[in-house]
Amino acid sequence: MAVDLLLGLQWGDEGKGKIVDVLTKNYNIIARFQGGPNAGHTLEFDGIKHVLRTIPSGIFHKESINVIGNGVVIDPVVFVSELEGLNKFDIDYKKKLIISRKAHLILPTHRLLDAASEASKGKAKIGSTLKGIGPTYMDKTGRNGLRVGDLELEDFKERYRALADKHEEMISFYKVDIQYDLEELEAEFFAAVKALKELTFIDSEEFLNKSLKENKTILAEGAQGSLLDIDFGTYPFVTSSNTTAAGACTGLGVAPNKIGEVFGIFKAYTTRVGSGPFPTELFDEVGEKMAKIGNEFGAVTGRPRRCGWLDLIALKYAVQVNGVTQLMMMKSDVLSGFETLKVCTAYKYKGETIDHLPYNIEEENVTPIYTELKGWNADLTKMTSADQLPKELTDYIEFLEKELEVPIKIVSVGPDRTQTIHR
Repeated sequence: MAVDLLLGLQWGDEGKGKIVDVLTKNYNIIARFQGGPNAGHTLEFDGIKHVLRTIPSGIFHKESINVIGNGVVIDPVVFVSELEGLNKFDIDYKKKLIISRKAHLILPTHRLLDAASEASKGKAKIGSTLKGIGPTYMDKTGRNGLRVGDLELEDFKERYRALADKHEEMISFYKVDIQYDLEELEAEFFAAVKALKELTFIDSEEFLNKSLKENKTILAEGAQGSLLDIDFGTYPFVTSSNTTAAGACTGLGVAPNKIGEVFGIFKAYTTRVGSGPFPTELFDEVGEKMAKIGNEFGAVTGRPRRCGWLDLIALKYAVQVNGVTQLMMMKSDVLSGFETLKVCTAYKYKGETIDHLPYNIEEENVTPIYTELKGWNADLTKMTSADQLPKELTDYIEFLEKELEVPIKIVSVGPDRTQTIHR
């Protein structure tokens, strides 16, 4: 058996939660492998909208086991709030949800550090979600962090105090006015830790590899998107973890030769939250229309998303870096009603035409070159099979498949799990 991966191929917000939910019935185990509570995986079914931050998107299926892997960073306060949100749906999460002992903990002072660091940057802000994720990963690589397994140690509070005191010294270094009541934040944190300890902690790499030997099916769920990868994204406007396929190996403890299918999720257009380069961004009424129809606001932060035409150069790059075997196109319904669609098929880069993603795609270096395709004007949301799709959409899909050299197997025509067309 192999581990299949599901990844976002743009700057996040591609609709991964919905597809995990759609695919979960095919898997025994859903495992999250990186990122923190800045993820907002939205699932919609039975007329109810659910937003998950840390918990894998398979939690609503009774048969699946959900694993939070070692590559994830966990904020106990946010996590317990998520658990409380599941109570009304009669989900036995104590049985269905297990956590790697090697996953790192986000402390209250990590969030404060995040806020102080971002405030000190002024106009050079990177657009942090201020969830404490960057500072937590910094402590992880700096070998200072606290992990879930440390909660089982008798001296956890002493370890916590030493690290929190160090953080407070660092906050004062930034010389910015950050108002906070640490005593109140810590009371909330330790109450959440107590609730967290009621769940099962595991050595997740052992559990997952044993499960493979037992012929269990596993789907690894990524957060954010490939263009936010700490190594391969639009640095420094990136997240703090490896969001690409390689991150699943290090974030779960499974070997590269155990990876099977790599499902790549992308929107039929492009969006981005926060700062950073975005070559195909639209600043006109077309971009506004996309944002309005697509309800482009962050699931966790509520921040408006920047919108633009599909960038095939960036998408090809993500397909290549991840070794994508199947593509899934989201929000095709949002593009209904646009007379002409544009797809970026090359860049004008420092005076020459290129068809790959260069080191720097800042506005002064890159101008997108577009190919135009005919749009469609049909309500896709009630369609249930590929043969019902308008010819122009089929032409759009086939054009992308030819350029990307990977089949588009799923086309999403609405937010609900039922609004999913398999090709």
